[in-house]
Amino acid sequence: MNFRFIRTIAFRLTVWYGGIFIISSFIMFILFSFFIYKIMLQKIDLDLEENVKVFSEVILQEGINGARRFAITKARAAGEKIVFYRLLYPTGEVFATSHMLYWNDIKADKNILNQVIIKNKHLFQTIKQSSRDERIRVLYGFIAPGVILQTGIAMETYSKFLNIFKMVFAGSMGFIILFSAIIGWFMAKKALSGVEKITEIAKKVSGASLDSRVPQTGSEDELDHLAKTFNQMLDRIENLIISIKEMGDNIAHDLKSPVTRIRGLAEITMLNENNIEEYRIMASSTIEESDRLLDMINTMLLISKAASGDAQFEFKEINVSEIINEACDLFTALAEKNSINFKFQIKDNIIINGDKKMLQRAFSNLLDNAFKYTEKDKSINVVLSNLDKKLIKIEVSDTGIGIDGADLDKIFKRFYRIDPSRSTKGAGLGLSLALAIIKEHGGKIDVSSEKGLGSKFVITLPNGNLQVI
Repeated sequence: MNFRFIRTIAFRLTVWYGGIFIISSFIMFILFSFFIYKIMLQKIDLDLEENVKVFSEVILQEGINGARRFAITKARAAGEKIVFYRLLYPTGEVFATSHMLYWNDIKADKNILNQVIIKNKHLFQTIKQSSRDERIRVLYGFIAPGVILQTGIAMETYSKFLNIFKMVFAGSMGFIILFSAIIGWFMAKKALSGVEKITEIAKKVSGASLDSRVPQTGSEDELDHLAKTFNQMLDRIENLIISIKEMGDNIAHDLKSPVTRIRGLAEITMLNENNIEEYRIMASSTIEESDRLLDMINTMLLISKAASGDAQFEFKEINVSEIINEACDLFTALAEKNSINFKFQIKDNIIINGDKKMLQRAFSNLLDNAFKYTEKDKSINVVLSNLDKKLIKIEVSDTGIGIDGADLDKIFKRFYRIDPSRSTKGAGLGLSLALAIIKEHGGKIDVSSEKGLGSKFVITLPNGNLQVI
């Protein structure tokens, strides 16, 4: 037999809830039985006390003989197997009784008689007859000076009622427990159906398809939130796989060109009769292309390490104003050469905690990007200022070719280059590296652009940034 269902959550929930229900029912049964027994006992005690009042009035009106006759008559009327009456002296001597053949093993308890005499109040006693499995409720009490009434009522009728209640309750609970277990099983299966759907989708995803998604019910319960989170995870995985594929295609494209040039130059040099100078030119070109490849590979490694938190950044107090001034001075000559109006406003002595070389590289990449896509007679502006007491702001804006709105959220991806930029020199790693470096410093880069009108990059960094790595 297949017992896999025993290991299911639905089965365990059914067992747990069923067990709790059974225990609760058992406790309720004990409590109900106890309360019913106490109520029956209270009813019997009231009847017995009523007998004491009646006998007290009979003795008062008709004397001892009248009480004797009344005891016999009342016992016959109620049923001699149901009730008995016995009149006693305080010494325990019996001087009048009802018919006692059925109650011959019920004796007067001298200890209780003494307590009645001492306390001068009614006392009750529950006795189990030795000859029959039956309980009798007995009362002792004064009905006149020097006269004690011992009267008892058989509890058989009440015991039968209690037994019937136990049987009905047990039968009802058995049916309810079975019915609840069946309903609980189906309800648990229904409640967990969302988990089964998620499992099915996970199996499909672990196979080959990333297109499947878990349907959401809109109920906003835990399973609906789980389905939503699971779908978001699948979207993230799918986007990562697409990004990896795009990055692989871009790597292949960007590596193919220098490798092709190296091979072509070497092939041409070998096919022709060349002098030593031409071999030197080939070697020089090979070294240059190899350096470009190594720089691309090292940049990729640095971005990956920064993204995973493994990059070895050296954080210390640095003057970011000096770093940006130095970078701007380096690009001033290029601006004059290309007739670009290059302006920079740098606030003095802004100190932060950071890695000087890495920040130089990040800022140089942004400036290089600005100059690369800004045409002659256009402008580039750089501004460094305090945004507030906790942040500094670096703005790099240009009036170049700009970026289409659809590409803004992609320009920081590795190897991503929009179509117009593919004709320019570069590997598409500059912005990715700049973003990774700025993030390691606890900052961020925001970009706004309009095609044909230029772009604006805004770097925000913590003022007095604490070491992150």
